[in-house]
Amino acid sequence: MTAPANATIDDTIRYADAAGKIFQDIPDTRFTFQITNPDSGFGGMVLKTWGIRKTPTAAYLPQVQQKLGAIPGIQMFPVMPSALPGGDSFPVSFVIASTADPERILEFAKQIQLKAMQSGLFYFPPQIDTKIDQPQSEIAFDHDKVAALRLDMQQVGADLSASIGGNFVNRFNIEGRSYKVIPQIKRTDRLNPEQLENIYVSGPNGQLVSLSTVATLRHKTVARSLNRMQQLNAVQISGVSGQSLDTALKFLETEARKILPKGYVLDYTGDSRQLRTEGNKFLPAFALAVILIFLVLAAQFNSFRDPFIILLGSVPLAMFGALLFTFLKMPNPDIRFFTNGWTTTLNIYSQVGLVTLVGLVMTSVATVAGHFPLTLVSGAGAAARNSIGLVLVGGMTIGTIFTLFIVPSLYMLIAKEHHKRSLMDAELEGVGEDVDLAPELALARDGNGNGWKQK
Repeated sequence: MTAPANATIDDTIRYADAAGKIFQDIPDTRFTFQITNPDSGFGGMVLKTWGIRKTPTAAYLPQVQQKLGAIPGIQMFPVMPSALPGGDSFPVSFVIASTADPERILEFAKQIQLKAMQSGLFYFPPQIDTKIDQPQSEIAFDHDKVAALRLDMQQVGADLSASIGGNFVNRFNIEGRSYKVIPQIKRTDRLNPEQLENIYVSGPNGQLVSLSTVATLRHKTVARSLNRMQQLNAVQISGVSGQSLDTALKFLETEARKILPKGYVLDYTGDSRQLRTEGNKFLPAFALAVILIFLVLAAQFNSFRDPFIILLGSVPLAMFGALLFTFLKMPNPDIRFFTNGWTTTLNIYSQVGLVTLVGLVMTSVATVAGHFPLTLVSGAGAAARNSIGLVLVGGMTIGTIFTLFIVPSLYMLIAKEHHKRSLMDAELEGVGEDVDLAPELALARDGNGNGWKQK
């Protein structure tokens, strides 16, 4: 949750309590937790175990979001934590970095944010971490007046620190227990900057001088925090997309290239960083799996042609059967459709299944029967196991059916000469030693004994 920049801890706690009540009103809530700061905070809602409840966790997200959006004066956005560990609360974490001032980077970030809102890809407007709305008051001393009143600036600074700093200066003992000594004026006397003018500081000869006599207040607006990434000033755009994470990042990347001038760098954190740094490792891993299986088959058949025919006729068909279950899915996950129960997405789990499929494409019924229970799993963690099961079972079933016709045809087309030679070898082994394929020559001497003739 994000509160106004000038909100007090009392205001934020009141909003957090309202959110906690919404969590507790849901029957399947097991317990909640909250950590609240003056202008921000976060909390969690932990549901009961699968043995007790039947409603999926994702089904509560729209309901909670609608109720939290009705709380005025604060922004709250519920999200579901990723199944894989990440560093951010939101899956989409898009960073714009540059050596330019944060104010300039923020202008471009707001333009990209507007494009994202208009695209309809996000459940709520993407959040920008840099907010230049924090009111700040500075105490500006008139050094001429300080010198005229013979004040010691070091002593004045110590008096202000003791009045509003909140640091402990010593400890004292009561009945064997040690307590901190924290000098500070009452909270009711420091609720706004103007009250600081009523503070008195130490003057010469033990006299007290009002702070308003030698200082004035200057008000300005600053950033709540200035973030950096890779030693550059950075502004982060975060959100939750209704489409895949890759689709949302590609949209932001495309718009950023249109808007940002030269010298700006695009980066990522959390799940988005994992996707961009590790998500492109699937094709190399898949190619390595194909090469490894090819070499194993080559050693088994003592041929480079036969494994090529087998893989050419089986792997593409198995991949087609597996990917079929990743594309028969509605674009909007909130729309119920009859294919939702037996489809998946191209995620890290299904990618593991695709790599495994290359090694199993020599088998059929055993693989389908062994992995079929994964497609029927329900409960906690079912999505990951369903993804692997659907890819393996679907790929093996469809791939095996088609390979019964495709592989023999490819074999006849590519290994025709090899096929004929195999038939000749089989005939030779069948007839044994009784057949001599060389021309039969029977030689005998003629009647006159003059030589040999063919008989």
